[in-house]
Amino acid sequence: MPGPVFPLLDARPPRPAAPDGAAPRGLPLADALGRPLRDLRLSVTDRCNFRCGYCMPKQVFDKHHRFLPHAELLSFEESARLARVFVGLGVEKLRITGGEPTLRRGLASLVAQLAALRTPDGRELDLTLTTNGSTLVKQAAPLRAAGLKRLTVSLDGLDDAVFQRMNDVGFPVADVLAGIRAAQAAGLGPVKVNMVVQRGVNDGQILAMARHFRHSGVVLRFIEYMDVGATNGWRMDQVLPSREVRRRIDAAFPLRPLGPGAPGETAERWAYADGGGEVGFISSVTQAFCGGCNRARLSTEGRLYTCLFATRGHDLRALLRGPRPADDATLARAIAGVWAGRADRYSQLRGQQPAALAAEPRVEMHYIGG
Repeated sequence: MPGPVFPLLDARPPRPAAPDGAAPRGLPLADALGRPLRDLRLSVTDRCNFRCGYCMPKQVFDKHHRFLPHAELLSFEESARLARVFVGLGVEKLRITGGEPTLRRGLASLVAQLAALRTPDGRELDLTLTTNGSTLVKQAAPLRAAGLKRLTVSLDGLDDAVFQRMNDVGFPVADVLAGIRAAQAAGLGPVKVNMVVQRGVNDGQILAMARHFRHSGVVLRFIEYMDVGATNGWRMDQVLPSREVRRRIDAAFPLRPLGPGAPGETAERWAYADGGGEVGFISSVTQAFCGGCNRARLSTEGRLYTCLFATRGHDLRALLRGPRPADDATLARAIAGVWAGRADRYSQLRGQQPAALAAEPRVEMHYIGG
């Protein structure tokens, strides 16, 4: 469930925004810790056809769970308008998320609207999407035709029994692998595959995953099991540190380090020494990267969150649908005001102030995307 919501009607930025909603004149927009706004995660649904235990455990998100009614969701036009304002404030990358975003009917029309956006200096955006891959056989080509550049697929194992136990709905791994091939054939590359690693659950799949995706053109990334939301029963003893994952892979397939691909990148990049491709490690628990985090998250009904582990959102939909709908300049001022006050660094504080961090329930990952 979403946490408390802050209204934005009285938000005040430190500097005025340009009338067209572009970034404020002067220095680039930065938060309270000096971090720029470069990446927007745009959720289009809170629904998913999987029930992965680390995100949407079936015992919580069962047939009685109330998902958001369609009328409460941002329309594609509203989502694209907000994205345009964010781009004016410095965003250069848009990632469509969910839930499972491909379940949202007509998604290609939103992709086309987002693909038409340009940065203030005229550059195309990095437009990508995160998916569980279950619908890609049918949707990869239409999404590419609409303007999607690339995508990331969540896949937590190759053994069908393990994978079906992880997704908890009996979905076969072969269908996801077919979806990855369809995405590659459509030109949505390089495809990235994310594996959330839980000690004692699927860590036996690490080498199988590495072996399968070597020399495939797919960038495989291993993610430490995180304490996102309040329903996944997270325990530290189920976290397998990235250094151990890397040690296992390096022993079988020697690795060499690579530099970061972009500012604020979450994955530590490595390459196979024999030229077999790239692998990444996302270590939110053991090696927090809050200091370079440049990501904002917009929920499917228009709440702005400034951290994956946030407890509170800021209501942008109220500005869009109020009795006096806000113009782009007003939206830009509200967003800039929230970002300027941002001081989130949950992962850095996790081991230092656990009692304080546990005071309020965190927003669920299926609601704002990973």
